[in-house]
Amino acid sequence: MEDCLFCKIIKGEIPSSKVYEDDEILAFNDINPAAPIHILVIPKKHITSLAHMEKDDEAIVGRIYGVINKIAEEKGFKDNGYRVIVNCGKDAGQEVMHLHFHILAGAKFGDKIIDTK
Repeated sequence: MEDCLFCKIIKGEIPSSKVYEDDEILAFNDINPAAPIHILVIPKKHITSLAHMEKDDEAIVGRIYGVINKIAEEKGFKDNGYRVIVNCGKDAGQEVMHLHFHILAGAKFGDKIIDTK
């Protein structure tokens, strides 16, 4: 998708602070963090949201959760805990229409909803 912010980051047209990358997945630090650690994990394939997934996309979403766990271990917050948030659609607060997973860590979270817009 030509005008997608995350697709431009994947292509290297917009710089990012990469945390992880392979052939299908990219993870980078959020430029407007909602927690001391705030990492975005995205598929390199453009998928608008969870609601737009096709059957073939299920494998990449499963792999993303594995990558999230790997990042948590490598960054040292796996044992203390972390939160993973996926906003699906504008009413849920999704601002970039490219499927992305927020990893939030480095603080103790209560029941209060964290704003990840």
